Formats: sequence, C-alpha cells, structure tokens
Amino acid sequence: MKILVLNCGSSSVKYKLIDSETEKVLAEGGVEKIGLPDAFLKFKLADGSKAVRELGHVDHEGAIKGVLNVLTDPEVGCIKTFDEIGAVGHRLVHGGTKFASSVLITEEVKEKVRECTPLAPLHNPANMTGVKAIEDLLPSVPQVGVFDTAFHQTMPPKAYMYALPYHLLADAEVRRYGFHGTSHRYVSQRVCEILGVDIKTQKIITCHIGNGGSITAIDGGKSIDTSMGLTPTEGLMMGTRVGDVDPGALTYLMEKYGWTVEDLKRVINKESGVAAISGISNDMREVEAAYQAGNERAALALDMYENRITKYIGAYAAEMGGVDIIVFTGGVGENQTDVRENVCAPLKFIGVEIDKQVNDQVHGTETIISTPQSRVKVVVVPTDEELTIARDTKEIVSHL
Repeated sequence: MKILVLNCGSSSVKYKLIDSETEKVLAEGGVEKIGLPDAFLKFKLADGSKAVRELGHVDHEGAIKGVLNVLTDPEVGCIKTFDEIGAVGHRLVHGGTKFASSVLITEEVKEKVRECTPLAPLHNPANMTGVKAIEDLLPSVPQVGVFDTAFHQTMPPKAYMYALPYHLLADAEVRRYGFHGTSHRYVSQRVCEILGVDIKTQKIITCHIGNGGSITAIDGGKSIDTSMGLTPTEGLMMGTRVGDVDPGALTYLMEKYGWTVEDLKRVINKESGVAAISGISNDMREVEAAYQAGNERAALALDMYENRITKYIGAYAAEMGGVDIIVFTGGVGENQTDVRENVCAPLKFIGVEIDKQVNDQVHGTETIISTPQSRVKVVVVPTDEELTIARDTKEIVSHL
C-alpha cells in the first residue's frame, strides 16, 4: 500500500509518498507560500535532483491538489492515478489529553482536535486544513492522525503538573504536554535496534535539537518527562524561542514597556533565542561560522545553547536514576559536531566519553559516537517522523 504523509503548516505543506511494504520513499517535497500569489512546489525527481513548479495563488486544497498532480504527472510522477494512494497520514500537533495514540480520523476525532485548538492556535487549524483537503479531493481514502503530544501522555503527574492553582488543570487544561513526540518515539526505538538492546530495559535521553528543540527522558520505552510544556516555547533555548525564563521577568517587561499579550507572544516566540543573543541568525551554521571568525555574541549564544542541553541531560539522568543511551537527532543534533562534543564534555562524571575523531566525521548518519569504554552509549540517529506516521497509518487502516 502507498501512503501519503502530510504535514500541513499555516503557509506550507510537506509531503512524502511511502510504500508501506518496503518503507521506500517514492516521492517527497513541499509547497511553500500558501495564500500568497507566488506559491510554489519543490519536489525531488527520480535521479535525486530537485524541481520547482509554480502554483500561483492557492489555498491548502490547491496546494495538495498540486502535490497530487505532480505525483500522477506522466513525466515526473510515480503513480498513474490517485487510486494508488491507499491511505493518508497526517501530522497533528496537539491532541491535549484526548489522544494517547494515533487514530483513524472520524467526525468525532475532528471535533476533539478542534477542541484542542486553544492549546495550539497556529498549528491545529493548519493541520486540519490538510484533512479537509483530502476529504474533498480523495473522499474514499482513509485518513489517520498522528499527534506530536501523544507519546508524552505517559508522563506522571509530578512531571506534567505545574505548581499553579490546582483547579487550572481541569478548568484550563494547563499542564505540560510536550512536543516532537513522533521523533522522540522513532529515535528511541531505532537506537535500541542499532545497539541490539531491549527498549524496556533502557534509560534513554533523546535530544531533538534544531531550530526548535526538546529533550525527553524515556524509561522502559515510555516518556516520563520532556522539556517543552503547555506550548513549544518552554525548555531549551531555540532558534527564535526563548525557552525557560522567569515568568516574573515577562510580567516585568510587560509593565515596563507596555507590551500587550500579542507583543509578548511575538517576543518569546519570534524575537528571542539564538537569533536574539547572537544578533546574527537563527541558523546554527551561520552562528558557528561567526563564532569561528571571533564574534563574541555568537560565542555567547553557542555557550548558552549548549549549556541548557547539558543541564537537561543531567537533570533527566538524575530523574531516571541513571542513563544508558543518549541520542542526538534533528538538524543540529545530526549535523553540528561541535555542539555534540561541547554538550557531552561536562557529562564525563556520569560516564559519557565521546570519540572525537568519530564524532567529527558524522553528519546525518546513524553512528555510535561514544568510545567503547564509555559507560553511556551516545548515538546519532537521523529522525524519520514521516516513516513513523506511515507505520501508524498502515497499522490502523489494516484493521478496517
């Protein structure tokens, strides 16, 4: 069965077409600038090269129609008709406490996802536009929702509760939900396959770090704590997100500068993080280049970024009573060798020892970067959220 995996954002649609039997990616690409007059579709050709197709002014349904047209194009497509698509799997960001696993999308499910919209006002409506578009374009094809938050529903109250008035948990659903769950689930399972160990016996810390980033403590295959909270703003210092910050500092700044709630949201989500401290970019490659050239603010941004990752790893090792495996994934985790080395350097006291020569060579490949003597295995595992979504979709529709 061929499964179309969709990740719909507010102005973009990313996709992969995956053969669920061989798990081979048949096609991939994405539409950008949805809602603007110059929207375009980028996609890979069979020889690995990239092509672009102008779409003009399209909404999400028009964008997905453009994707389907490319997939069935006689010259560049890989299927003859839409009938070859057996199911569609969607990345859905926020399922609140309503979804602890992936589900077949029904009218009831759609209503529950809409109820979670206040928790993810930018993401959930955009995700649901993809569901609606497929209903209109491929009405007989089953659809499955895979939630970023589902993997973290195993956290105990001591990890997900905030020390706010107790009634706010029920009245406003204020708690830690966590994100990147599909990625954390995939890499924790995959690293155990690589190492030949049983995930049920392992204490694992997964570091999904990129422009957005989160760290998860996984004990026996279950998430017991994670760095992102009610929203994706909490936790690590990120490309433009502030991460952990004293809430008193935020109310102080609101009073001092007369900020509105919208001003505050903009600052902590889009005007903070690595970009703010470095004064250069939210792209870690550009920040590292500036650091190598002697830029002091770039050096400070890197120090802060790496220090917070180290702190979370140390905290989660303590929380689990030890750690067997540390995984690096995401754009930075898979490719930035210095970040991995600097994050791990202070962790020698818990038995982490990096093989510098091996680490320096690893860019986006599955590799053990710790020494044979290291008590903790440190492994780079490229994430594959789309494959996880395809696997969940296959499993669910197989029972229809």
